Amino acid sequence: MSIRVFLPLLCLSLVACQSKNPYTEESAPIPPAPPVEHIQSPIYPAAPRDFSSYQSWSWRTPPAGTASISGEELQEMVAGALDQRGLRPAPGGSASGKADVLISAGASKETRVRQTYDDYGYGPHVGVGRYGGGYGSGYGVGTSVPIVRSYEEEVVSVRIEMFDAASGQAVWNNRAEARVSGSRAKQQDAVRQAVERALADYPPR
Repeated sequence: MSIRVFLPLLCLSLVACQSKNPYTEESAPIPPAPPVEHIQSPIYPAAPRDFSSYQSWSWRTPPAGTASISGEELQEMVAGALDQRGLRPAPGGSASGKADVLISAGASKETRVRQTYDDYGYGPHVGVGRYGGGYGSGYGVGTSVPIVRSYEEEVVSVRIEMFDAASGQAVWNNRAEARVSGSRAKQQDAVRQAVERALADYPPR
């Protein structure tokens, strides 16, 4: 190769080596990883609530009475049912701030429409009988249409709700009802039965 050709190529190589390298320490650093709480998936289920930690209760709103029962009687029934499930009234009531859970309860008298189905048919059948002077076999199919009867009945509906006293969050609720009829004493028994049914599933299993 001629020296006249080699010298220009050598100069170009030296200029290229002295040019600024774009990939230097001045480049932007990799951003830090986000905090753990920001990348946790929201689809994870919440930890199960420990209902055994609830030992005391007080009224969030004392229940009012109905035509079947007074507010004081309903309070007494709910308190008795809670006591059977290990919940004791907080010392000093709701004003003390010592309760683990706050209770809200209510009762109402309502009308329900019930239906019954009466079916007097015998369905498909095969019969053997006598025809004329001899014997023979006869076959028949019987069908029936059920009779629907509707009627109304009075029920008392009781709803009970529980709220965590520290957070104010609703933690449990249930509703149950019982048929009301007869004297006031029987109506009170129906309310007591509805209260027991409402709390039958507490604590949740």
